[in-house]
Amino acid sequence: MRTVLKLFVVALLAVGAWLAWGLWLPVKPAGQKFVLLHPGYSTRHIAIELNKAGVIRSPRAFLLWHYVAKPKSLKAGEYLFDKSANALQVHERLARGDIYEHTVTIPEGYNMFDVAAAVEAAGLGSRADFLTVARSSASMVKDVDPEATSLEGYLFPDTYQFTRTQSMQDIAGVMVRHFRQEAKSIGLTGDIHLIVTMASIVEKETAVPAERPEVASVYYNRLEKRIALDADPSVIYAALLAGEYEGALHHATLQIDSPYNTYKRAGLPPGPIANPGRDSLIAAMHPAQTDYLYFVSDNQGHHKFARSLDEHNRNVAAYRRAVSASR
Repeated sequence: MRTVLKLFVVALLAVGAWLAWGLWLPVKPAGQKFVLLHPGYSTRHIAIELNKAGVIRSPRAFLLWHYVAKPKSLKAGEYLFDKSANALQVHERLARGDIYEHTVTIPEGYNMFDVAAAVEAAGLGSRADFLTVARSSASMVKDVDPEATSLEGYLFPDTYQFTRTQSMQDIAGVMVRHFRQEAKSIGLTGDIHLIVTMASIVEKETAVPAERPEVASVYYNRLEKRIALDADPSVIYAALLAGEYEGALHHATLQIDSPYNTYKRAGLPPGPIANPGRDSLIAAMHPAQTDYLYFVSDNQGHHKFARSLDEHNRNVAAYRRAVSASR
């Protein structure tokens, strides 16, 4: 009887030691460990993945605790482990869904190529996959812009938090929903395709919010007088679409045969050339009342506006002198 009792005590101590080792003894990951747990993973699969990553010591001890504690289901997602923690603490994190979020910052004026690169840089997937979604998901905005052929113009600039369990469709959808919220906030109505297209050009032409209504007025005035817009950013976009942009605008680029080339084609381009922010959308909705037809940089971060070609040529000459003096 004493032998049985001794064996029982020894077994109990062994189990206690094993549980202490498997559940209470902290584990220090070797550097940053990211563990991606996909939706549909069983608790056993989760325990194995955590063990493979060196986050927990014993999958069996982890499973035992899970069934004893009987918490809510463990949440899918990507988790970052970079500090000492025991299996109980790891289990608690997964139960509350303390998932890692990737920050993606989309500045005003980014086009869909820039957005795709930012998504890839954040570790959320490939640039090519995002571009495929951006180019093929115009149905997301057809109710507000029946002429849309892509999501260009509707991927609203902001700082976002995404997880790796979100698809490219999900990520694009969040940006489009943000556009809808902002559009409602500023009372965007009427010909939304025209306004967003104009706003995208205004966004690319100036980084100075106070100038945007004046820039918009120049382009609306040129449209009214049937003068070609001659908007450099639209030509750059044409080259991007053709895969021919080399980082600078050359004379050959101005000759590109594209509906986005506003030097060769009258009127607005067929759609937005970038994703405008709130100020540019408002400027396109409410342009300044001017008779300006031209503008050029003053080489100091602003622009000089002109009513006539002679006045514009003088401004261009002044700009060139300023550039030469600054070299």
